[in-house]
Amino acid sequence: MGKMIKIRAGDSSGTFSGYLALPASGHGPGVVIGQEIFGINANMREVAELYAEEGYVALVPDLFWRLEPGVDLSYSEEDFAKAIELFKRLNVDKAVDDIEASFSALRGLEEVDDAGLGYVGFCMGGKLAYLTATRTQAAVSVGYYGMGIEEYLEEADNIKGRLVLHFAEEDDYCEAATRQQITQALTGRTKVELYTYRGVGHAFARFGDDTHYDKPSALMAHERSIAALKSEIGPHYNLSDLWEQHVYHEFDTRDVPATMATMVAEPYVNHIPTMTGGVGYKELSRFYQHHFVHGNPPDMKLVPISRTVGSSQIVDEFIMSFTHTTEIDWLLPNVEPTGKHVEIPMLGVVKFRGDKLYHEHIYWDQASVLVQIGLLDPTGLPVAGIETAHKLLDETQPSNTLMQRWQKSEEK
Repeated sequence: MGKMIKIRAGDSSGTFSGYLALPASGHGPGVVIGQEIFGINANMREVAELYAEEGYVALVPDLFWRLEPGVDLSYSEEDFAKAIELFKRLNVDKAVDDIEASFSALRGLEEVDDAGLGYVGFCMGGKLAYLTATRTQAAVSVGYYGMGIEEYLEEADNIKGRLVLHFAEEDDYCEAATRQQITQALTGRTKVELYTYRGVGHAFARFGDDTHYDKPSALMAHERSIAALKSEIGPHYNLSDLWEQHVYHEFDTRDVPATMATMVAEPYVNHIPTMTGGVGYKELSRFYQHHFVHGNPPDMKLVPISRTVGSSQIVDEFIMSFTHTTEIDWLLPNVEPTGKHVEIPMLGVVKFRGDKLYHEHIYWDQASVLVQIGLLDPTGLPVAGIETAHKLLDETQPSNTLMQRWQKSEEK
């Protein structure tokens, strides 16, 4: 967990507080997290912990300290009214100065790598992301659903580092006409990225807010934010090596504690077709120990076909083969061994946070598996068996064999 530290104001007017969260490694690039209008509340502390898990030394400064130190508001009507009142009284120029002071505080920490500094802000902090990009030396600034950016577009020529802005299509505080104005001013500029998330409103990335939070949009925006941060300030990890280490302990050493050691504190695995796996350290460790690592057939083999490595995830395409000599809880739950040979094309989406594996989403065609072990008769059905694996390895194998109308189009 993080802790509160003191930050010295750049204008020598005093000190103010900030919430500091460190990565598990104890060091990493420095990132300032810009608060919403609710102060350094539980949500902003959780955001800091998330970025720490991603490998950053994350600092959330109290940007309301000149008005009222220690603001920590909920989302009740009463607190919302107070938050709006504080937001209206905020001196934006001083807030940017305090962000600069927060950068200075990060530079003074031995835990911060000398790789440039970043900023990620939300709501009020999203507006300040733009001003951080135009008024400071931040290597990268990321803003979520900022309000009032259009008032400062004359500063656009001063953008120095990378700037990423996330907008909500149905944001009442930044409507379509305003977004168009911002887009016209910023599109085409080097290292500026603008994204609009359809069908969502303001605060779509706010954890724990059932009214506003939209998980698909929040996940996509976070992926883009991490990509921008990594491109400019790191941290840089060899995700392929980290994934290979995980798979090695799963299938070669079959060592559950070693497997879990490659993962974050609370990981999850989801085998999509059978919904097997586990959420959290306790459940996933139980799953690996009793239903996966020690339950796979001895001849199970993975043949890699392709790998795409992104900023924080890997997409692996591979063929899994085995002889069904044991009951495989995660793949064929409650099915007695059939002795059949099986080959399955598979796809794995593997997400990392920092240098630890966060989750696995594993996909395959369960119908093909059932055909191969004799539990599904493919006659008259648009499904195939081992041929799917063979065609993945040899694209010259016949196509469209399941389409009765394929022959009719030959002369058309």
